[in-house]
Amino acid sequence: MINAFNTLRISASGLSAERLRMDTVASNIANVNTTRGENGQPYKRKIAVFQENLDSAIDNQTGQTKDKLLGVKAVGIEEDQSPLRRVYDPSNPDADAEGYVNMPNVNILNEMADMIASTRAYEANVNAMNAEKGMFSKALEIGR
Repeated sequence: MINAFNTLRISASGLSAERLRMDTVASNIANVNTTRGENGQPYKRKIAVFQENLDSAIDNQTGQTKDKLLGVKAVGIEEDQSPLRRVYDPSNPDADAEGYVNMPNVNILNEMADMIASTRAYEANVNAMNAEKGMFSKALEIGR
């Protein structure tokens, strides 16, 4: 019974990861026109980075290492290294001598696609959790 809740933990880690991804995308969308941030530079697109969360253990019988999947974990938020967009706007106070402004490297269409993918992944994890809860409920009914 100890392993019965592993699927719930895995889905919960997926929910948490997708929430971080959605928050990151929302931040990118909110800063699509930010030409000067706290550091005086244009906003740079952020990307949430994840990796699998494994628990390695040594099998007592075989002596070999076995990995047990615990879900996914966020390892950080990185800045996208793609170049900034240059837009001609001589009236902007951040324009250079030639009248060009460095704009954030955020593409709204890409961000919307990322948001949709993240939303779908979030929904899939919710559905998996609901299915698991339904199976637990049916198992308890059988035991009556």
